[in-house]
Amino acid sequence: MIDGSILIGQGARRSDASFRAHDPATGAVVGPAFSIAGAQDVADACALAADAAGAFGSLAPAVRADFLEAVAQAIVAIGDILIETAMAETGLPRARLEGERGRTTGQLQLFASVVRRGDWLDATLDRAMPDRVPPRPALRRMNLPLGPVAVFGASNFPLAFSVAGGDTASALAAGCPVVVKGHSAHPGTGELVARAVQAAVAACGLPEGVFSYLPGKSHELGAALVADPRIRAVGFTGSRGGGLHLVDIARQRENPIPVYAEMSSVNPVIILPGALADRGIELAGAFSSSLTLGAGQFCTNPGTILAVDGPALDRFVAAAADALAGVEPATMLSAGIAAAYAEGVAALDGNSAVARASAAGAAGHNRCAPALFDTTAEAYARDASIGDEIFGSAAVVVRCRDLAQLAAVVAGMEGQLTATIHMDDGDLEAARALSPLLADKAGRLLVNGWPTGVEVTHAMVHGGPYPATSDSRSTSVGSLAIARFLRPVCFQNLPEAMLPPALRDANPWGLSRRIDGEWRAPAVAARPDA
Repeated sequence: MIDGSILIGQGARRSDASFRAHDPATGAVVGPAFSIAGAQDVADACALAADAAGAFGSLAPAVRADFLEAVAQAIVAIGDILIETAMAETGLPRARLEGERGRTTGQLQLFASVVRRGDWLDATLDRAMPDRVPPRPALRRMNLPLGPVAVFGASNFPLAFSVAGGDTASALAAGCPVVVKGHSAHPGTGELVARAVQAAVAACGLPEGVFSYLPGKSHELGAALVADPRIRAVGFTGSRGGGLHLVDIARQRENPIPVYAEMSSVNPVIILPGALADRGIELAGAFSSSLTLGAGQFCTNPGTILAVDGPALDRFVAAAADALAGVEPATMLSAGIAAAYAEGVAALDGNSAVARASAAGAAGHNRCAPALFDTTAEAYARDASIGDEIFGSAAVVVRCRDLAQLAAVVAGMEGQLTATIHMDDGDLEAARALSPLLADKAGRLLVNGWPTGVEVTHAMVHGGPYPATSDSRSTSVGSLAIARFLRPVCFQNLPEAMLPPALRDANPWGLSRRIDGEWRAPAVAARPDA
């Protein structure tokens, strides 16, 4: 059911103000008029979330894990209407969206397994030492949820980074109620998923404030949500300008809160001389495929190529340009994104220090024609705008005089989500020298691969130094993402009856715990109702 409602707790309401969704391929209106949530809706959603925080945050791990799995099942149960709606609102193909639905439900199931295991609580017991001089008190520590979290749906992943995406899944896993500000480019998709989460909350008998959904397209809506004093953290994926605006609002609050914003990255790819000489043509084709995947609308798009100048690099650039010439311009997610892409490409076309390496073809309505540019390391160092992210299938090749200059370019780059080295056996010494520089600049370092494609696993880091993210200590993908929404609390000399279950001597949740510095497995099985 899609009727354009605002979903607050278990209720649905409409507003007088509304907006419409559009098919980016044709500009045609899609779906009903969608309500625009206002200040009172924000306040009501945040009040319900605050009311639910205590009960939801203290649930036994097994109960919260069951809820996450119920959300995943409810999303699957939506059926094909979810895929059809997302196709109409985003222009993305069916196969991509079906895969993204699987990623979304897979994330929820991953976090369910993490919650059941319980190690995210980091339950730690240092027992009293009354005979010591001075005596040591009984100290017990565990992680507790921050409280209500505001999540902003992303434009480029209508499922996996939106209403029930990674930010929402990890916040719910931590025990934090979530208030989602839906993305205006795919409101029907957002509402379908929001209703699925709403239904899972009811089916699991949880407080209704565990989840609310606020559609709308105004900046004021997002600002009001971040400014609400009951919100304790923010998850955001989007532009650098949008992320920094939310960071500023959060800092100006009477009680500042963390904003985990994933914002901007050009994901440099270094092709070392051996690899360039031995398989440059092959790499050019693979680069073209990575650059144009999803019309380049990935935050891990390979937007900068660094290599030592010479005939091998000439051959690579020519082969990449040829490969890109055969790529049909793809529909972008919205008119605004298409306009921003065209503006970025035009800026490089107008830069005298940058040469066009690929043919400039007509793109068509809201379409992205791939663009490859060529410049020198000297120009790249002089003009920071050459290194600006262009969200779409555009990239810049930076020609370096030698490996020393290449390293200097890396050292001068901003923080990135990813950095990639392509190397052969003969490049090992150069790669080892570059690795520390790249690890200092990025959250994920790859060898002989391409950055597009972010696995949802325990080891994944999808983050990086500013401006890739607003907090380089975090990741928005993988099980470690739960840590963003937790804080450690120490309990000193509390009687057993006052301690949280995770810290009681009886260990009713059956957790592995650190006791007097040593990890110990549970002596008894978990009791889900504890």
